[in-house]
Amino acid sequence: MEAIWILLSLFVLIMLLGVYAAVRTVRAAKRGIDRTVHQARRTVEETRLRARQLAQPGAAGELAQLRLSLRGSMRATEQALQAAAPQDRSLSESLGLLRRLSAHAQDLEADLKRLEQEPDKTRIAALLPELRQRTGRITHSADSLRWAVQERTQRLAHDDLDTLGQEIEMEAGALRHWTTADAEQPWAAAREEPGAGPRTGSGADREPASPPSPSSPSPSPSLGAASRTEPHSWQQPWQKPRREPRQEPWQESTRPENTA
Repeated sequence: MEAIWILLSLFVLIMLLGVYAAVRTVRAAKRGIDRTVHQARRTVEETRLRARQLAQPGAAGELAQLRLSLRGSMRATEQALQAAAPQDRSLSESLGLLRRLSAHAQDLEADLKRLEQEPDKTRIAALLPELRQRTGRITHSADSLRWAVQERTQRLAHDDLDTLGQEIEMEAGALRHWTTADAEQPWAAAREEPGAGPRTGSGADREPASPPSPSSPSPSPSLGAASRTEPHSWQQPWQKPRREPRQEPWQESTRPENTA
């Protein structure tokens, strides 16, 4: 009975996991489809605006130009921030500012799009200076934010490259440790020179022994293995007699008396 309940629990768990995976897949596919549709609509809209800008000079063409300028600046800034935000956590405040600026940009684009349907050309011409000023302010703010993010990213990349270069130089010096050892031990190079014989002594700065001068007599080798301890016969006449130690009067004689 317990085995049946375990099998049922496993079956239900597998079904739940399958349903969860299916829901996640459907949601991801839906997001991908929505993103593709949004990009297609944006491409079609921008193509229509470019065509209107070229085909309809005057107020209608200027409205299309303002919309193109606004959309391009906001999209480039959003892409720059989204690309740099994962590597730089300090851009969270910049993302908040961009969201606030996007709200003003959407309001302005709604006004520009509504004016495209306005039949009164005089009203459009009267509102164009104010719309042009608003567009310039929003695009200038978006461009400033984007340029600042780009410069910050480049600066961080340069600093990281400088630090990496210093670390590589230190590692290269550590790998070439034998050059430092040769510089600290100059006798190592002299030992490798051809024709240099072995040196005796512990110090490297010991001066070599001076060769014997030709005037000094060279010692003659001994004829016998053992040295003579007794003088030769021809040396005896010249030897001095051995002196007996002087005996003081108060010292007793150790010689025995003659009993004869």
